[in-house]
Amino acid sequence: MTKTAWVFPGQGSQDLGMGMDLLDIPSAKEKFDQAEAILGWSVIEICQKDEKKLSQTVYTQPSLYVVESIFADLMRERGHKPDLVAGHSLGEYVALYVAGVFEWAIGLHLVKRRAELMESAAGGMMAALINFDRDQLEKVIAQTPNVVLANDNSPAQVVISGSPESVRAVMSEVKAKRAIPLRTSGAFHSPLMAPAAAEFQDILEFVEFQPAIIPVLSNVEPFPSIDGEILKQRLNKQMTGSVRWREISLQLPANDIEQVVEIGPGNVLTGLIKRTSPDLILKNVRRAAELPI
Repeated sequence: MTKTAWVFPGQGSQDLGMGMDLLDIPSAKEKFDQAEAILGWSVIEICQKDEKKLSQTVYTQPSLYVVESIFADLMRERGHKPDLVAGHSLGEYVALYVAGVFEWAIGLHLVKRRAELMESAAGGMMAALINFDRDQLEKVIAQTPNVVLANDNSPAQVVISGSPESVRAVMSEVKAKRAIPLRTSGAFHSPLMAPAAAEFQDILEFVEFQPAIIPVLSNVEPFPSIDGEILKQRLNKQMTGSVRWREISLQLPANDIEQVVEIGPGNVLTGLIKRTSPDLILKNVRRAAELPI
């Protein structure tokens, strides 16, 4: 058997129409209806026709969680299961659900509150740097207050996060092929998220995390664990901590993974993994037609 990891993308991968080809599947439609009862708004309506809302954190994150988890459930119904799971930022919640750490509805309640808190934490800035000098970047960040490496995505692509002044200062000092300001509501995965993270931690304390049935690679500590308490502690740090995706990509072959399936819209994660661990077999499940038999 080919050892397989399932990975789940986060905010930025959403696209209009995602998941809408699942509506003819009764179990999927049931999940969309359950989501509407929990959220108070319709994922279907927003994914079908409201691109502006779909780009807003408070709607983006729950919509991705719902769509990605439905695809994962359909794959499991067809007899497929992963040997390892991981998710990029928001995607980690889907990974934890698939690993049996919490029930689907609990995960959606957590994602809903996370999205609301992150949406309200305005004032910061994020930017992507592509094809840069890593040593220079690390040196400049160390010398610049109020900016951190938020997403270490691959050897050639990172995201920095912090105050607008500090992010722009790093962008101007570090030589990069491209430096792109991102349209986010705040400085995600940075210390500027600390007030939101503290409030979210109070919510997490009341949620029991079960031992995982599948090892999970976490964003802030990219080493496999099935310990529910460890996975909760790692999730606690996620809102202010760095997404160490480059290291997750390296951990996949180190844990004998041969194949990776990215479940959700787009192909961002398989693209990043290919740059870091090029020998892995990479597949995508972005729509119903790509579901394995």
